[in-house]
Amino acid sequence: MFKVKTYNAISNKGLDRLDRNFYQVSEGCEAPDAYVLRSHKLHDEPIPDSVKAIARAGAGVNNVPVEQCTEAGVVVFNTPGANANAVKELVLAGLLLSSRNITGGMNYVQSLTDMTDADAMGKLLEKEKKRFAGNELYGRTLGVVGLGAIGSMVADMALALGMNVVGFDPALSVEAAWKLPSQVEKMESLQALLSCSDYVTLHVPAIAPTRHMINSEALQAVKQGAVLLNFARESIVDADAVVTSLEAKQLGMYVCDFPEPILLNRADVLAMPHIGASTAEAEENCAIMAVDQVKDFLESGNIKNSVNFPQINLPRADGYRITFVNDNVSGVLGNVLSIFTDNNINVLDMMNKSRESIAYNIIDVEQMPSESVISAIREIEHVTSVRVLG
Repeated sequence: MFKVKTYNAISNKGLDRLDRNFYQVSEGCEAPDAYVLRSHKLHDEPIPDSVKAIARAGAGVNNVPVEQCTEAGVVVFNTPGANANAVKELVLAGLLLSSRNITGGMNYVQSLTDMTDADAMGKLLEKEKKRFAGNELYGRTLGVVGLGAIGSMVADMALALGMNVVGFDPALSVEAAWKLPSQVEKMESLQALLSCSDYVTLHVPAIAPTRHMINSEALQAVKQGAVLLNFARESIVDADAVVTSLEAKQLGMYVCDFPEPILLNRADVLAMPHIGASTAEAEENCAIMAVDQVKDFLESGNIKNSVNFPQINLPRADGYRITFVNDNVSGVLGNVLSIFTDNNINVLDMMNKSRESIAYNIIDVEQMPSESVISAIREIEHVTSVRVLG
């Protein structure tokens, strides 16, 4: 029986994928094998030694102490792409709201509460509508910073609208490159993208290298009157630098999902209350992906979409499966195999992967290893944790 502790409201579409004959799922279960959460912050609370995996139903993991988890051999999962369509659609809304002064026009209409004559209101609005004239997106250039799951979908959407699309991503993976529309022109630097884009949308993770990547220096390169959209993370943009650029009339408008006090009561800022992934579909997709990843790891030891462990997938063979985590140094796997040899344990299949300071191993063996064999593996220098799966 595996125990999964949940935080926040995790969609039942995901949790129902855990067979209750084999899983205990609750907010209060003791000695859990795994956590599934959304925004709950784990930094200020101890993580029990029983926890082997933490799945964040979302893309960001800033609420999880990833480094601490790595040291303890805890796999941290996220769900990249599960909420991509929801964010993509809100980016489209941001593009339209910033180009057509829709909110200004609607607010003006709602201010006409003293009018009672419909014909008179119609004539007034016909006269005043020029105040809310905007421009079309067709033919404009959209710069996409970060070309992963969301960025590539945004690029594809913009192309369908008739926009020109340029992109910049210094960490573009081969998998992401295959998904990227061929019409996207790759830029050599952030500055080059900013200088030629009418709209700039950000889709990079919140990590140390991206903190305040949009700062006063970067904004010096922005095309005058451009619109900046941030539906990624608050820390990516220096809000003070944005306000300075807006007041200098260099940046035309800022559209974001992360309001700060300095951004309020400005006609050139459209701030939303962090609703990028707030759709029923996105919450279900994130929950399903998070649960499936935890389930596969607990039952088979496979790892997909981890932010701190290598991706690894070994189809199950007959027999028994052993997984272990070790420091990424030479000799550890050889020592484990020597224990199997000394105890006449036949290895059926195996896979070893590493990521930075961590190595992870899956080994299928013919017979059930004894407790003395498992203890011997645990005592090997640099081995962090060992699991036996029936």
